[in-house]
Amino acid sequence: MSCPVATELGIRRLLTAAGQAPSVLNTQPWRFRIVRGEYAELYGDRDRTLSVSDPRGRSLHVSCGAALFNVRLAARVAGHRPLVWLLPDPEGRHDLLAAVRMVELGPPTAAERDLYEQIGRRRTNRQPFDRRHVPDQVMSELRTAAASEGARLVPLGRGATAELLDYVTIAEDGLLADHDYLAELAAWTMRGAYADGIPAYAFGPRSADDPSPVRDLGAAHPGRPSACFEPHPRLAVLTTPGDRRVDWLRAGQALQRMLLVATAHGVSASFLNQPLDLRDMRRRRDPYHRRGHAQMIIRFGYGPAVARAPRRPPAELMTSF
Repeated sequence: MSCPVATELGIRRLLTAAGQAPSVLNTQPWRFRIVRGEYAELYGDRDRTLSVSDPRGRSLHVSCGAALFNVRLAARVAGHRPLVWLLPDPEGRHDLLAAVRMVELGPPTAAERDLYEQIGRRRTNRQPFDRRHVPDQVMSELRTAAASEGARLVPLGRGATAELLDYVTIAEDGLLADHDYLAELAAWTMRGAYADGIPAYAFGPRSADDPSPVRDLGAAHPGRPSACFEPHPRLAVLTTPGDRRVDWLRAGQALQRMLLVATAHGVSASFLNQPLDLRDMRRRRDPYHRRGHAQMIIRFGYGPAVARAPRRPPAELMTSF
């Protein structure tokens, strides 16, 4: 069985899988380099950094970690075992985030194939969710998925959820008061600025509730309708033991594995990362907590079908320097 990075078809499959990962504001900030048909390198795309809201690059690393997980999964489905080195050149290129060598292993398991099939089905869903409870067994599987990638998923009870939603509202007020942030947000959400940013149809409605369980990414689009969301949203926080670049990459891989497991169960997800963005924007590090450093705030539930946000063509994800 030929190595996935040794043929054009194999490379295209890897890039297609990588390109469908979730990313902050749908920036898709990743590029790949194929070296001698032997291994792949993952780079952060400097042209797609969010200099205002992500000055440390944390969200970029989480996004690229999610794309890396998809590459790993695509390699495995192609009959190979991916060997991954995170930050392989710490004293050299700062934008080189990972290297992946692929060793022939044999056919994937049924579970690996099923997870791979969810890559194209996964969506970020900003619509209201219905009132069905996400079963404890499903949440347990999501926690296991996160743990297998070195992260931790912490589901919140009603009291902690209400407190966090208040904090999210305060953080969003702070973000929306910053003119530079609003300009950056508009650049990635206004039609025509970036064809593959977040399109208007993916915003979802404004929330008629306060505090809101969804992010108002359409701040520059005042004409959107409003809707009532689920009264008791199911929130969870994804954490890592540390808060370094390598931890952010692991968080992204954990996030994507977890989202694919959720998709397989018909569970939708969206994100409420305003407190984390405000922290990053002010260049503050996350304080130590016994449950780890918060990297993502996730809302789970059962939502309607939504369209996929636009994706960069696979050929555009390649770099040769």
